[in-house]
Amino acid sequence: MEGKRFVQVYTGNGKGKTTAAIGQAVRAAGAGLKTYIIQFMKEYPYSEIKPLALLNEFITLEQWGGDDFVLKREMPSEKEIAKAKEGLERARLKMLSGEYDIIILDEVLVSIYFKLFTAEEILGFIHARPFNVELILTGRYCPKEISDAADLVTEMNEIKHYYTLGVTSRKGFES
Repeated sequence: MEGKRFVQVYTGNGKGKTTAAIGQAVRAAGAGLKTYIIQFMKEYPYSEIKPLALLNEFITLEQWGGDDFVLKREMPSEKEIAKAKEGLERARLKMLSGEYDIIILDEVLVSIYFKLFTAEEILGFIHARPFNVELILTGRYCPKEISDAADLVTEMNEIKHYYTLGVTSRKGFES
């Protein structure tokens, strides 16, 4: 198994999926590995963007598409779907370029739930993965067929969260 890379999934309704994936990218940077991160449904300037830019020799982060439709409780527009699919194609090209050791598709699983992608499209992405590229997928609502295709699946389960006390997203912790 020397040199083989795997498919990891971080899913569930608990906090920490993106944090786990970014932690893996930082750890990999410490070993000299290069990571490409694409964040779907995240156009907001989340706090991880600035410090990861300091590691730009090892980590590239791009955001593709927003999540306004979620707040409005409606399905994404055709424009938003097209933007997401363009991002996925960009990630595929990065994965096949030979430039990156790790590809992170952040929030790709919840993007399936919101019909930006189909599970089949993401399975096709997984199956196109070269042997020497680690692939990490994050987001709630992981379809069973993607869990089955992964080598590692971690489910973050919420036991207790301060949101239930009315605490909103805090800069540096949730955003």
